[in-house]
Amino acid sequence: MHYSTLPDNRAARDPDGHAISDGRHWLTNVTLLERVQAAAGQLHGLGIGPGDVVALELRNRPEFVVLLFAAWRIGATVTPVNPALTPTEVDRQLADSDARLLVVDGDAAPAIVPTLHVSDIAHEPVDPGPKPHSDQSAIALLIYTSGTTGTPKGVMLDHANLDAMTAMGEAALEMTATDRSLLILPLFHVNGIVVSVLTPLRAGGSVVIADRFNPRTFFATIESVRPTFFSAVPTIYSMLAALPDEVKPDTSSVRFAVCGAAPASAELLARFENRYGFPLLEGYGLSEGTCGSTINPVSGVRKAGTVGIPFPGQELRILDPDGNEVAQGENGDVVVRGPNVMRGYLGRADDTAAVIVNGWLRTGDVGHLDADGYLSLVGRSKEMIIRGGENIYPKEIEDVLAGEPAVLEAAVIGVPDPTWGEIVVAYVQPRPGSTIDLQQLEERCATHLSKYKRPKTIHVLDALPKNAVGKIDKKALRGTRMPSGQPA
Repeated sequence: MHYSTLPDNRAARDPDGHAISDGRHWLTNVTLLERVQAAAGQLHGLGIGPGDVVALELRNRPEFVVLLFAAWRIGATVTPVNPALTPTEVDRQLADSDARLLVVDGDAAPAIVPTLHVSDIAHEPVDPGPKPHSDQSAIALLIYTSGTTGTPKGVMLDHANLDAMTAMGEAALEMTATDRSLLILPLFHVNGIVVSVLTPLRAGGSVVIADRFNPRTFFATIESVRPTFFSAVPTIYSMLAALPDEVKPDTSSVRFAVCGAAPASAELLARFENRYGFPLLEGYGLSEGTCGSTINPVSGVRKAGTVGIPFPGQELRILDPDGNEVAQGENGDVVVRGPNVMRGYLGRADDTAAVIVNGWLRTGDVGHLDADGYLSLVGRSKEMIIRGGENIYPKEIEDVLAGEPAVLEAAVIGVPDPTWGEIVVAYVQPRPGSTIDLQQLEERCATHLSKYKRPKTIHVLDALPKNAVGKIDKKALRGTRMPSGQPA
Protein backbone atom coordinates (compact mmCIF):
# COMPACT_ATOMS: atom_id res chain seq x y z
CA MET A 1 0.00 0.00 0.00
CA HIS A 2 1.15 3.54 -0.75
CA TYR A 3 -0.38 6.21 1.44
CA SER A 4 -0.55 8.74 -1.38
CA THR A 5 -3.59 6.85 -2.70
CA LEU A 6 -5.24 5.69 0.54
CA PRO A 7 -7.81 8.56 0.48
CA ASP A 8 -8.74 7.59 -3.12
CA ASN A 9 -9.18 3.95 -2.16
CA ARG A 10 -11.34 4.76 0.85
CA ALA A 11 -13.53 7.17 -1.14
CA ALA A 12 -14.06 4.59 -3.88
CA ARG A 13 -14.89 1.82 -1.41
CA ASP A 14 -17.12 3.72 1.05
CA PRO A 15 -17.80 7.32 -0.09
CA ASP A 16 -19.94 8.38 2.86
CA GLY A 17 -18.03 6.45 5.53
CA HIS A 18 -16.46 8.30 8.45
CA ALA A 19 -12.74 9.07 8.15
CA ILE A 20 -11.49 11.86 10.43
CA SER A 21 -13.21 13.86 13.15
CA ASP A 22 -12.24 16.60 15.58
CA GLY A 23 -14.84 15.25 18.01
CA ARG A 24 -17.50 17.62 16.67
CA HIS A 25 -17.53 17.28 12.88
CA TRP A 26 -16.68 14.36 10.58
CA LEU A 27 -14.83 14.30 7.30
CA THR A 28 -16.30 11.52 5.19
CA ASN A 29 -14.02 9.55 2.92
CA VAL A 30 -15.09 11.65 -0.08
CA THR A 31 -14.62 14.90 1.83
CA LEU A 32 -11.20 13.78 3.02
CA LEU A 33 -10.16 13.03 -0.56
CA GLU A 34 -11.40 16.42 -1.76
CA ARG A 35 -9.52 18.19 1.04
CA VAL A 36 -6.36 16.22 0.24
CA GLN A 37 -6.64 17.01 -3.47
CA ALA A 38 -7.17 20.71 -2.72
CA ALA A 39 -4.18 20.91 -0.38
CA ALA A 40 -2.00 18.90 -2.76
CA GLY A 41 -2.84 21.26 -5.60
CA GLN A 42 -2.06 24.24 -3.38
CA LEU A 43 1.31 22.81 -2.31
CA HIS A 44 2.09 22.00 -5.95
CA GLY A 45 1.24 25.58 -6.89
CA LEU A 46 3.68 26.83 -4.25
CA GLY A 47 6.46 24.91 -5.99
CA ILE A 48 6.53 21.90 -3.67
CA GLY A 49 7.38 18.70 -5.52
CA PRO A 50 8.92 15.25 -5.17
CA GLY A 51 11.64 15.11 -2.53
CA ASP A 52 10.81 18.50 -1.04
CA VAL A 53 10.19 18.75 2.70
CA VAL A 54 7.09 20.32 4.24
CA ALA A 55 7.27 21.09 7.99
CA LEU A 56 4.06 20.93 10.03
CA GLU A 57 4.16 22.88 13.30
CA LEU A 58 0.57 22.08 14.25
CA ARG A 59 -1.40 21.00 17.23
CA ASN A 60 -3.50 17.87 16.88
CA ARG A 61 -6.16 18.68 14.29
CA PRO A 62 -7.66 17.10 11.14
CA GLU A 63 -5.65 19.45 8.91
CA PHE A 64 -2.47 17.71 10.02
CA VAL A 65 -3.74 14.44 8.54
CA VAL A 66 -4.98 16.18 5.39
CA LEU A 67 -1.57 17.75 4.86
CA LEU A 68 0.19 14.43 5.44
CA PHE A 69 -1.72 12.84 2.59
CA ALA A 70 -1.47 15.96 0.43
CA ALA A 71 2.32 16.10 0.72
CA TRP A 72 2.65 12.37 0.01
CA ARG A 73 0.33 12.71 -2.99
CA ILE A 74 2.84 15.02 -4.70
CA GLY A 75 5.89 13.04 -3.58
CA ALA A 76 6.94 15.40 -0.78
CA THR A 77 8.24 14.53 2.68
CA VAL A 78 6.68 15.71 5.96
CA THR A 79 8.68 16.64 9.03
CA PRO A 80 6.45 17.18 12.09
CA VAL A 81 7.58 19.99 14.40
CA ASN A 82 6.79 20.06 18.10
CA PRO A 83 4.85 23.31 18.72
CA ALA A 84 6.54 23.56 22.13
CA LEU A 85 9.99 24.05 20.59
CA THR A 86 11.69 27.41 20.89
CA PRO A 87 12.22 29.43 17.69
CA THR A 88 15.89 28.44 17.79
CA GLU A 89 14.99 24.76 17.95
CA VAL A 90 12.43 25.13 15.15
CA ASP A 91 14.93 26.86 12.88
CA ARG A 92 17.49 24.15 13.58
CA GLN A 93 15.05 21.46 12.43
CA LEU A 94 14.02 23.48 9.38
CA ALA A 95 17.64 24.00 8.38
CA ASP A 96 18.69 20.40 8.93
CA SER A 97 15.72 19.03 6.98
CA ASP A 98 16.09 21.66 4.23
CA ALA A 99 12.36 22.34 4.54
CA ARG A 100 10.76 24.36 1.75
CA LEU A 101 7.62 25.36 3.67
CA LEU A 102 6.40 25.60 7.28
CA VAL A 103 2.68 25.29 8.08
CA VAL A 104 1.61 26.73 11.44
CA ASP A 105 -1.64 27.19 13.34
CA GLY A 106 -0.67 29.85 15.86
CA ASP A 107 1.24 33.09 16.11
CA ALA A 108 4.53 31.42 15.34
CA ALA A 109 7.77 33.38 15.36
CA PRO A 110 9.26 34.26 11.97
CA ALA A 111 11.04 31.21 10.56
CA ILE A 112 13.89 30.77 8.10
CA VAL A 113 11.51 29.36 5.44
CA PRO A 114 8.22 30.60 3.95
CA THR A 115 5.31 30.10 6.34
CA LEU A 116 1.68 29.25 5.59
CA HIS A 117 -1.09 29.47 8.18
CA VAL A 118 -3.31 26.44 8.40
CA SER A 119 -6.41 28.64 8.00
CA ASP A 120 -5.21 29.45 4.48
CA ILE A 121 -5.12 25.81 3.35
CA ALA A 122 -7.44 25.26 0.39
CA HIS A 123 -10.55 23.15 1.02
CA GLU A 124 -11.89 22.63 -2.48
CA PRO A 125 -9.79 21.37 -5.37
CA VAL A 126 -9.54 23.50 -8.49
CA ASP A 127 -8.43 20.41 -10.41
CA PRO A 128 -7.44 16.87 -9.38
CA GLY A 129 -3.78 17.92 -9.31
CA PRO A 130 -0.80 15.75 -10.19
CA LYS A 131 -1.13 12.01 -10.44
CA PRO A 132 -0.36 10.50 -7.00
CA HIS A 133 3.23 9.40 -6.56
CA SER A 134 3.81 5.74 -5.81
CA ASP A 135 7.54 5.35 -5.12
CA GLN A 136 7.80 3.15 -2.00
CA SER A 137 11.42 4.22 -1.49
CA ALA A 138 10.50 7.92 -1.24
CA ILE A 139 10.94 9.41 2.23
CA ALA A 140 7.53 9.90 3.80
CA LEU A 141 8.47 11.20 7.26
CA LEU A 142 11.44 12.91 8.85
CA ILE A 143 10.97 12.38 12.59
CA TYR A 144 13.46 14.33 14.69
CA THR A 145 14.84 12.75 17.81
CA SER A 146 17.80 13.80 19.93
CA GLY A 147 20.89 11.59 19.98
CA THR A 148 23.27 10.98 22.83
CA THR A 149 25.30 13.93 21.58
CA GLY A 150 22.29 16.14 22.18
CA THR A 151 22.03 17.12 18.51
CA PRO A 152 18.64 16.22 17.00
CA LYS A 153 18.78 13.75 14.12
CA GLY A 154 16.25 13.28 11.35
CA VAL A 155 14.97 9.70 11.21
CA MET A 156 14.18 8.91 7.57
CA LEU A 157 11.10 6.71 7.22
CA ASP A 158 10.11 5.82 3.67
CA HIS A 159 6.73 4.67 2.40
CA ALA A 160 7.86 1.04 2.54
CA ASN A 161 8.57 1.50 6.27
CA LEU A 162 5.07 2.90 6.86
CA ASP A 163 3.49 0.17 4.75
CA ALA A 164 5.31 -2.56 6.70
CA MET A 165 4.69 -1.09 10.15
CA THR A 166 1.00 -0.44 9.64
CA ALA A 167 0.48 -3.92 8.17
CA MET A 168 2.18 -5.34 11.26
CA GLY A 169 0.02 -3.20 13.53
CA GLU A 170 -3.16 -4.12 11.70
CA ALA A 171 -2.38 -7.81 12.19
CA ALA A 172 -1.11 -7.64 15.77
CA LEU A 173 -3.99 -5.44 16.97
CA GLU A 174 -6.57 -7.43 15.00
CA MET A 175 -7.84 -4.21 13.49
CA THR A 176 -10.84 -4.03 11.16
CA ALA A 177 -13.05 -1.45 9.49
CA THR A 178 -15.18 -1.33 12.64
CA ASP A 179 -12.34 0.13 14.70
CA ARG A 180 -12.24 3.75 15.74
CA SER A 181 -9.13 5.34 17.19
CA LEU A 182 -9.14 8.16 19.70
CA LEU A 183 -5.96 10.17 19.14
CA ILE A 184 -4.63 11.78 22.31
CA LEU A 185 -0.86 11.58 21.72
CA PRO A 186 0.80 14.43 19.81
CA LEU A 187 1.02 14.10 16.05
CA PHE A 188 4.65 15.23 16.06
CA HIS A 189 5.41 11.77 17.50
CA VAL A 190 5.62 8.75 15.23
CA ASN A 191 3.35 6.85 17.66
CA GLY A 192 0.50 9.30 17.12
CA ILE A 193 0.87 9.18 13.34
CA VAL A 194 1.37 5.44 12.88
CA VAL A 195 -0.65 3.78 15.65
CA SER A 196 -3.54 6.20 16.07
CA VAL A 197 -4.01 7.45 12.48
CA LEU A 198 -2.44 5.43 9.67
CA THR A 199 -3.10 1.93 11.00
CA PRO A 200 -6.85 2.35 11.62
CA LEU A 201 -7.30 4.22 8.33
CA ARG A 202 -5.48 1.41 6.52
CA ALA A 203 -7.86 -1.11 8.09
CA GLY A 204 -10.88 0.90 6.90
CA GLY A 205 -11.59 2.35 10.34
CA SER A 206 -11.91 5.93 11.52
CA VAL A 207 -10.03 8.42 13.72
CA VAL A 208 -11.25 10.96 16.26
CA ILE A 209 -8.68 13.64 17.06
CA ALA A 210 -9.26 14.71 20.65
CA ASP A 211 -8.57 18.02 22.29
CA ARG A 212 -5.56 18.24 24.58
CA PHE A 213 -5.66 15.45 27.16
CA ASN A 214 -7.50 16.34 30.35
CA PRO A 215 -8.08 13.52 32.88
CA ARG A 216 -11.27 15.21 34.13
CA THR A 217 -12.93 15.20 30.69
CA PHE A 218 -11.28 12.18 29.08
CA PHE A 219 -13.92 9.60 29.87
CA ALA A 220 -16.70 11.95 28.80
CA THR A 221 -14.98 11.95 25.40
CA ILE A 222 -14.83 8.14 25.48
CA GLU A 223 -18.56 7.98 26.15
CA SER A 224 -19.29 10.54 23.44
CA VAL A 225 -17.21 9.31 20.48
CA ARG A 226 -17.17 5.57 21.37
CA PRO A 227 -13.64 4.63 20.27
CA THR A 228 -12.54 1.01 20.15
CA PHE A 229 -8.94 1.82 21.14
CA PHE A 230 -6.47 4.54 21.99
CA SER A 231 -2.74 4.79 22.61
CA ALA A 232 -1.13 6.67 25.49
CA VAL A 233 1.88 6.85 27.79
CA PRO A 234 2.09 5.57 31.39
CA THR A 235 1.73 9.10 32.81
CA ILE A 236 -1.75 9.35 31.29
CA TYR A 237 -2.78 5.98 32.68
CA SER A 238 -1.46 6.98 36.11
CA MET A 239 -3.59 10.14 36.03
CA LEU A 240 -6.69 8.22 34.99
CA ALA A 241 -6.11 5.51 37.60
CA ALA A 242 -5.92 8.21 40.28
CA LEU A 243 -9.35 9.69 39.50
CA PRO A 244 -11.86 9.69 42.39
CA ASP A 245 -13.66 6.41 43.04
CA GLU A 246 -17.01 7.91 42.01
CA VAL A 247 -15.76 8.22 38.42
CA LYS A 248 -17.35 5.16 36.79
CA PRO A 249 -17.41 5.72 33.01
CA ASP A 250 -19.00 3.60 30.31
CA THR A 251 -15.99 2.08 28.53
CA SER A 252 -17.89 -0.71 26.77
CA SER A 253 -16.79 0.48 23.32
CA VAL A 254 -13.07 0.12 24.10
CA ARG A 255 -11.46 -3.16 23.03
CA PHE A 256 -7.99 -2.24 24.34
CA ALA A 257 -5.55 0.58 24.89
CA VAL A 258 -1.87 0.64 23.99
CA CYS A 259 0.70 1.70 26.58
CA GLY A 260 4.11 2.70 25.28
CA ALA A 261 6.89 5.31 25.01
CA ALA A 262 8.07 4.63 28.57
CA PRO A 263 8.10 1.69 31.01
CA ALA A 264 4.92 1.03 32.99
CA SER A 265 4.73 -0.97 36.20
CA ALA A 266 2.80 -4.23 36.31
CA GLU A 267 0.90 -2.80 39.27
CA LEU A 268 -0.33 0.18 37.24
CA LEU A 269 -1.45 -2.04 34.37
CA ALA A 270 -3.38 -4.38 36.68
CA ARG A 271 -4.94 -1.54 38.68
CA PHE A 272 -6.10 0.25 35.53
CA GLU A 273 -7.53 -2.87 33.88
CA ASN A 274 -9.37 -3.93 37.02
CA ARG A 275 -10.94 -0.52 37.40
CA TYR A 276 -11.93 0.34 33.84
CA GLY A 277 -12.54 -3.09 32.35
CA PHE A 278 -10.38 -3.15 29.23
CA PRO A 279 -6.82 -4.40 28.73
CA LEU A 280 -3.71 -2.26 28.44
CA LEU A 281 -1.32 -3.70 25.87
CA GLU A 282 2.18 -2.63 26.81
CA GLY A 283 4.49 -2.33 23.83
CA TYR A 284 7.94 -1.10 22.93
CA GLY A 285 9.56 0.62 20.01
CA LEU A 286 11.39 3.67 18.78
CA SER A 287 11.26 6.14 15.93
CA GLU A 288 14.08 4.37 14.14
CA GLY A 289 11.86 1.29 13.94
CA THR A 290 8.82 3.23 12.67
CA CYS A 291 7.28 3.12 16.14
CA GLY A 292 6.75 -0.48 17.29
CA SER A 293 8.92 -3.57 17.76
CA THR A 294 7.06 -5.60 20.41
CA ILE A 295 3.60 -5.66 21.95
CA ASN A 296 1.52 -7.84 24.25
CA PRO A 297 -1.12 -9.60 22.15
CA VAL A 298 -4.79 -8.62 22.00
CA SER A 299 -5.73 -12.30 22.03
CA GLY A 300 -3.56 -14.65 24.00
CA VAL A 301 -1.29 -14.28 26.98
CA ARG A 302 -0.47 -10.78 28.18
CA LYS A 303 2.46 -10.68 30.57
CA ALA A 304 2.47 -7.62 32.82
CA GLY A 305 5.97 -6.31 33.35
CA THR A 306 7.01 -7.30 29.83
CA VAL A 307 6.63 -5.33 26.60
CA GLY A 308 5.38 -8.38 24.74
CA ILE A 309 6.52 -10.28 21.68
CA PRO A 310 7.82 -8.99 18.33
CA PHE A 311 5.31 -7.66 15.82
CA PRO A 312 4.73 -10.13 12.97
CA GLY A 313 7.47 -9.69 10.39
CA GLN A 314 10.11 -8.48 12.85
CA GLU A 315 13.01 -10.31 14.46
CA LEU A 316 14.49 -9.49 17.84
CA ARG A 317 17.71 -10.62 19.48
CA ILE A 318 19.56 -9.98 22.74
CA LEU A 319 23.30 -9.59 22.26
CA ASP A 320 26.36 -9.39 24.48
CA PRO A 321 28.98 -6.65 23.96
CA ASP A 322 30.74 -8.85 21.38
CA GLY A 323 27.61 -9.21 19.29
CA ASN A 324 26.79 -12.79 20.30
CA GLU A 325 23.30 -13.87 21.33
CA VAL A 326 22.94 -14.39 25.06
CA ALA A 327 21.14 -17.24 26.78
CA GLN A 328 17.44 -17.06 27.55
CA GLY A 329 16.82 -14.82 30.56
CA GLU A 330 20.20 -13.08 30.32
CA ASN A 331 20.34 -9.32 29.91
CA GLY A 332 21.93 -7.81 26.84
CA ASP A 333 21.58 -5.22 24.10
CA VAL A 334 18.25 -5.32 22.29
CA VAL A 335 18.50 -5.36 18.48
CA VAL A 336 15.67 -5.65 15.95
CA ARG A 337 15.39 -6.33 12.23
CA GLY A 338 12.55 -5.97 9.74
CA PRO A 339 11.17 -3.90 6.87
CA ASN A 340 10.12 -1.28 9.42
CA VAL A 341 13.72 -0.27 10.23
CA MET A 342 14.47 3.28 9.12
CA ARG A 343 16.41 4.21 5.99
CA GLY A 344 18.87 6.03 8.24
CA TYR A 345 19.57 9.42 9.78
CA LEU A 346 19.38 12.32 7.34
CA GLY A 347 22.88 13.43 6.35
CA ARG A 348 24.51 11.32 9.07
CA ALA A 349 26.06 8.27 7.45
CA ASP A 350 28.38 7.56 10.39
CA ASP A 351 25.56 7.73 12.94
CA THR A 352 23.46 5.46 10.73
CA ALA A 353 26.28 2.91 10.39
CA ALA A 354 26.71 2.91 14.16
CA VAL A 355 23.10 1.86 14.85
CA ILE A 356 22.24 -0.29 11.81
CA VAL A 357 24.66 -3.19 11.52
CA ASN A 358 23.99 -5.90 8.90
CA GLY A 359 20.36 -4.83 8.84
CA TRP A 360 19.97 -5.04 12.62
CA LEU A 361 18.94 -1.89 14.49
CA ARG A 362 20.78 -1.38 17.75
CA THR A 363 18.13 0.12 19.99
CA GLY A 364 20.42 1.22 22.80
CA ASP A 365 18.15 -0.56 25.30
CA VAL A 366 18.97 -3.47 27.58
CA GLY A 367 16.65 -6.38 28.27
CA HIS A 368 16.05 -10.12 28.20
CA LEU A 369 13.68 -12.67 26.68
CA ASP A 370 11.74 -15.34 28.56
CA ALA A 371 11.00 -18.86 27.35
CA ASP A 372 7.96 -17.64 25.38
CA GLY A 373 9.84 -14.83 23.65
CA TYR A 374 8.41 -11.98 25.73
CA LEU A 375 10.79 -9.04 26.14
CA SER A 376 11.51 -7.40 29.49
CA LEU A 377 13.44 -4.13 29.49
CA VAL A 378 15.76 -3.50 32.41
CA GLY A 379 17.48 -0.27 31.46
CA ARG A 380 18.88 1.92 28.75
CA SER A 381 22.42 1.93 27.54
CA LYS A 382 21.86 5.53 26.55
CA GLU A 383 21.26 8.16 29.17
CA MET A 384 17.87 9.13 27.81
CA ILE A 385 15.32 10.50 30.26
CA ILE A 386 11.65 9.78 29.55
CA ARG A 387 9.33 12.36 31.08
CA GLY A 388 5.67 11.66 30.41
CA GLY A 389 6.55 9.88 27.20
CA GLU A 390 8.86 12.67 25.98
CA ASN A 391 12.42 11.61 25.22
CA ILE A 392 15.00 13.93 26.77
CA TYR A 393 18.74 13.64 26.34
CA PRO A 394 20.99 15.12 29.06
CA LYS A 395 23.72 16.41 26.74
CA GLU A 396 21.49 19.06 25.18
CA ILE A 397 20.53 20.42 28.61
CA GLU A 398 24.09 20.17 29.90
CA ASP A 399 25.33 22.24 26.96
CA VAL A 400 22.80 24.97 27.75
CA LEU A 401 23.76 25.02 31.44
CA ALA A 402 27.47 25.02 30.65
CA GLY A 403 26.93 28.01 28.38
CA GLU A 404 26.36 30.17 31.44
CA PRO A 405 29.68 31.97 32.14
CA ALA A 406 29.67 31.13 35.85
CA VAL A 407 29.22 27.38 35.24
CA LEU A 408 32.29 25.20 34.93
CA GLU A 409 30.58 21.84 34.42
CA ALA A 410 27.06 20.49 34.38
CA ALA A 411 25.48 17.06 34.69
CA VAL A 412 21.85 16.11 34.12
CA ILE A 413 20.10 12.93 35.23
CA GLY A 414 16.59 11.54 35.37
CA VAL A 415 15.01 10.98 38.77
CA PRO A 416 11.97 8.71 39.27
CA ASP A 417 8.68 10.56 39.65
CA PRO A 418 5.25 9.01 40.37
CA THR A 419 3.43 11.24 37.87
CA TRP A 420 5.86 11.81 35.02
CA GLY A 421 7.89 8.61 35.24
CA GLU A 422 11.08 10.66 35.40
CA ILE A 423 11.93 14.31 35.92
CA VAL A 424 15.03 16.23 34.95
CA VAL A 425 17.47 17.14 37.73
CA ALA A 426 20.64 19.12 37.09
CA TYR A 427 23.92 19.54 38.97
CA VAL A 428 26.26 22.41 38.24
CA GLN A 429 29.75 23.30 39.42
CA PRO A 430 30.79 26.98 39.53
CA ARG A 431 33.92 28.27 37.94
CA PRO A 432 36.64 29.16 40.47
CA GLY A 433 35.90 32.53 42.00
CA SER A 434 32.39 32.66 40.50
CA THR A 435 28.93 32.43 42.03
CA ILE A 436 26.09 30.85 40.08
CA ASP A 437 22.91 32.92 39.88
CA LEU A 438 20.21 30.23 39.79
CA GLN A 439 17.51 32.61 38.60
CA GLN A 440 19.69 33.66 35.69
CA LEU A 441 20.41 30.01 34.93
CA GLU A 442 16.68 29.22 34.88
CA GLU A 443 16.07 32.11 32.51
CA ARG A 444 18.74 30.73 30.19
CA CYS A 445 17.03 27.34 30.21
CA ALA A 446 13.67 28.99 29.44
CA THR A 447 15.22 30.72 26.44
CA HIS A 448 16.99 27.71 24.96
CA LEU A 449 14.94 24.68 26.04
CA SER A 450 11.35 23.55 25.63
CA LYS A 451 9.47 23.50 28.91
CA TYR A 452 9.49 19.72 29.27
CA LYS A 453 13.30 19.63 28.96
CA ARG A 454 13.98 22.20 31.69
CA PRO A 455 15.38 20.91 35.00
CA LYS A 456 12.87 20.56 37.80
CA THR A 457 15.68 21.19 40.26
CA ILE A 458 19.18 22.62 39.87
CA HIS A 459 21.75 21.80 42.55
CA VAL A 460 25.02 23.68 42.95
CA LEU A 461 27.96 21.51 44.02
CA ASP A 462 31.48 22.61 44.86
CA ALA A 463 32.71 19.80 42.61
CA LEU A 464 30.98 17.21 40.47
CA PRO A 465 32.01 13.61 41.26
CA LYS A 466 34.38 11.98 38.76
CA ASN A 467 35.26 8.40 37.99
CA ALA A 468 38.73 6.94 37.63
CA VAL A 469 39.19 8.23 34.09
CA GLY A 470 38.04 11.73 34.92
CA LYS A 471 34.47 11.54 33.57
CA ILE A 472 31.54 12.84 35.59
CA ASP A 473 30.17 9.97 37.66
CA LYS A 474 26.41 10.14 37.18
CA LYS A 475 25.91 6.95 39.14
CA ALA A 476 27.31 8.75 42.16
CA LEU A 477 24.96 11.68 41.51
CA ARG A 478 21.96 9.36 41.46
CA GLY A 479 22.93 8.10 44.87
CA THR A 480 23.33 11.61 46.28
CA ARG A 481 20.61 13.01 48.55
CA MET A 482 20.64 16.77 48.29
CA PRO A 483 19.54 18.80 51.29
CA SER A 484 18.62 21.76 49.13
CA GLY A 485 18.12 22.82 45.56
CA GLN A 486 16.46 25.37 43.42
CA PRO A 487 13.11 24.30 41.95
CA ALA A 488 12.85 25.40 38.36
